[in-house]
Amino acid sequence: MRAVERAGAEVTLTSDFDTALAADGLVVPGVGAYAACMAGLRAIKGERIIGRRLAGGRPVLGICVGMQILFASGVEHGVETEGCDEWPGVVERLQAPVVPHMGWNTVDVAQGSSLFAGIADERFYFVHSYGVRDWTLVTNDRTKAPLVTWAEHGGDRFVAAVENGPLSATQFHPEKSGDAGAALLRNWVNSLTTSD
Repeated sequence: MRAVERAGAEVTLTSDFDTALAADGLVVPGVGAYAACMAGLRAIKGERIIGRRLAGGRPVLGICVGMQILFASGVEHGVETEGCDEWPGVVERLQAPVVPHMGWNTVDVAQGSSLFAGIADERFYFVHSYGVRDWTLVTNDRTKAPLVTWAEHGGDRFVAAVENGPLSATQFHPEKSGDAGAALLRNWVNSLTTSD
């Protein structure tokens, strides 16, 4: 909350359906296990809030597990859990010699990114053992393709961020990423005033 407030937004922490639906922007955070995060989200009809906001072109930002649950499913400890299915893809364990991936890392920013404007060469702070290792959404040039930013850990490549119309997400924690993360959040908050 404090990081988004420092980025210039007035922030309300809520699980209320109507309040979340009406907000200028919605941040979907997530910490811990995929299945637990989805259970908590479903308990407040959060997946419906996300879907309705996106159907109306209303901005949503997912962070860490909050990004992961936007994909079709997640597999942790042999258990597959259905996600929000906003993007196809499976969240799975990273195939790296050392897991979790914890610490600062660079990202390979997608050309034309708004989230990373002015900070494409910066480092961001990651803490995760799971990620999306294969981007499967194909648009066949019928719609604008999402901008996918990648990172690598221990030789394993994974999705670090996605920008897809009103839906954006980061695998890393911008709120723990110093000046670069603060700039990314400012970029997102500033986009809220230009998207209306």
